[in-house]
Amino acid sequence: MMDQANKLREIIGNLKIKEPAEKVDDKVNLKSAKVITVTSGKGGVGKTNITINLAIALSEMGKRVTVMDADLGLGNIDVLLGVVPKYTLVDVIYNNKNIVEVLSEGPGNIKFVAGGSGIEDLAKLDNYQIQKFLANIALLDKISDIILIDTGAGLSDSVMNFVMAADEVILVTTPEPASITDAYAIIKAVSKRYSSKTVKLIINMAENVTEAKNVTNKFSMVTQKFLEIDLQPLGFILQDNMVIKAVKAQQPFTISFPKSMAAKQIKEISKKLLDINNNANNSGGRTGIKSFVNRFVSILSG
Repeated sequence: MMDQANKLREIIGNLKIKEPAEKVDDKVNLKSAKVITVTSGKGGVGKTNITINLAIALSEMGKRVTVMDADLGLGNIDVLLGVVPKYTLVDVIYNNKNIVEVLSEGPGNIKFVAGGSGIEDLAKLDNYQIQKFLANIALLDKISDIILIDTGAGLSDSVMNFVMAADEVILVTTPEPASITDAYAIIKAVSKRYSSKTVKLIINMAENVTEAKNVTNKFSMVTQKFLEIDLQPLGFILQDNMVIKAVKAQQPFTISFPKSMAAKQIKEISKKLLDINNNANNSGGRTGIKSFVNRFVSILSG
């Protein structure tokens, strides 16, 4: 496994990206995209719903956003969007498709890549397949300012690999005790392996503002005291019946109910996210999708 991973890293480092024949958007983005992993300690906290609506809110603020469904077991971005994708990331690797063909158009001018085993299969590929995959995936940097990677929930190796490889991490939790405990476990795992990584926190489904702020403050204090990791609160989303109605209708709540409380709060979160990144030496740690894959392969070899 180690020899194979070393070979993969060498391929990645020496790779000269060649664009597929299909035309890409003429507005070429010379900068690398920011890759953000969105994760949670347990399922049922609304992580995927937040990812989708955060993407739409960022798009409304002028950012080109691509969402990648990396929940290898229960990927359901397409279900929440009410869109049936023709291809997944697996088709890029095995079925001679390029990333432009695999991208699906979502609401609010976002793009998304449907779930599949995809990137987890990298360690199984030969040199040619790796080169083809990287040449394709690198195109996301040219058509995206931000790439949101929606992981599965929990502390599995798969989830943690995505967390460790991303430029930054957004952790979603609810005020429910089990959710908080599992979220803390995620941060603890991150601190042990990569203490300099910044984790951003979103509290979802809080009953009221007081509860949301109390959970945020206590979580931040405990994390700082015992883990010494930088935790940045992004905000909160209160319980909102409009969110439930939107999910049932397979529509993002920012589209179905743009004036709802939840829509307003996700827009506040997206603005804070951009403000934080814009103040980070004007670069925000944008290393791009190719660097993400490079780190991912290195983690697989570890």
